[in-house]
Amino acid sequence: MGDRLILTAEEDWTFGGHAIETGDLAAVPLAALRAETAPALSASPVIFAPTARQSVNGVAITNGHVVASVLDNVSGGLIRFAPRGGSWTQTALPTPENVSVSLVDASRGHEDMFYYVQGFLTPSTLSQADVASARSEVLRESPARFNAATHVVEQHSVASTDGTEIPYFLVRPRDQANDGSAPTILFGYGGFNIPMLPGYAGQLGKLWLEQGGSYVVANIRGGGEFGPGWHQAALNDNRQRSFDDFAAVARDLIDRGVTSPDHLGIYGRSNGGVLTSVAVTQNPDLFDAAVIESPLIDMLRYHEMPAGASWIGEYGDPRIPEEAAWIAEYSAYQQLRPEVDYPVVYITTNTLDDRVHPGHARNSPRVLRPRATIICISRTPRAGTAMTPIRPPTRGAGPGTMSISPSS
Repeated sequence: MGDRLILTAEEDWTFGGHAIETGDLAAVPLAALRAETAPALSASPVIFAPTARQSVNGVAITNGHVVASVLDNVSGGLIRFAPRGGSWTQTALPTPENVSVSLVDASRGHEDMFYYVQGFLTPSTLSQADVASARSEVLRESPARFNAATHVVEQHSVASTDGTEIPYFLVRPRDQANDGSAPTILFGYGGFNIPMLPGYAGQLGKLWLEQGGSYVVANIRGGGEFGPGWHQAALNDNRQRSFDDFAAVARDLIDRGVTSPDHLGIYGRSNGGVLTSVAVTQNPDLFDAAVIESPLIDMLRYHEMPAGASWIGEYGDPRIPEEAAWIAEYSAYQQLRPEVDYPVVYITTNTLDDRVHPGHARNSPRVLRPRATIICISRTPRAGTAMTPIRPPTRGAGPGTMSISPSS
């Protein structure tokens, strides 16, 4: 912006005699950055310092303003910043509650900005804003894919094992009785600084919510809901914190009477497959079923498979005995026990997945037998896929395996 670089700090930094903390939004003079020795700055370059429950999720620059998409306790909002002397003024732009806000584009020669908003019950809406006047108009709205009038969105939090408050969203029927009978899906991810935000899922609404179901999005550590610190809190030997957070949310749902172990299922994909496979092995009594898509399950060998070595900074290095020891303590493949009555597990994979190797999914049913179903999806660049329906096993039933081959 002009002669300043707008940035967010990934770690604590001191520049020009001023502290810039992890997650701060700052405007740093380009001339000071180019100097061999940074000169002392008369004013702090920090534009916005998020609280412990806030994070900057995106930034747009117009002719005279900086606009940040800010998560405040995982709900999205927009804040406009304007330079004034050596400081910045800030103005909140109006947005709905319990939504995510994504910045699309902005003009640096004018004050126009485009953004879209979506929520669990609100379809994506594209708007254009005049940042200078803080006015906006809706340009396009996606059509509703299900009847949202029958459901409500609530946000709760629960203390994890170490006392950290873990927020989560509950989408439930308005007239739901708290008698533990609600069919409920619990979603989680908890990795790579990726936040789980409010989002509109038409298929989930049509096929699950309209049938009286509820679902939950857990904002566990390892994700990016509260900035880099929330992610870093669950790296490497602290990975167990993510799993403890997820289990704490499940127990809170049961304690509140929202659902019960017999009516609670979990879902996770990729890194979420690490989460859900560990949830099954560490807390099999909390869930009745698990859908585990494209998962990492054998964490002592993940680094030997495609792309795996690039994730060592996230999970640790199994080649180092000390790190292998704490990885083995949670790695689902090593922790599976044949005598345990696990929930029904439904695993999917892709034979051409060049990131999460299908070997993770293919090997696990051998240990989970007889409680796992696996779907192997085969793809070729020039063909689609064809598949035959399979009935998932009931708890304790025999294993099922299905291969999906390219259609002719």
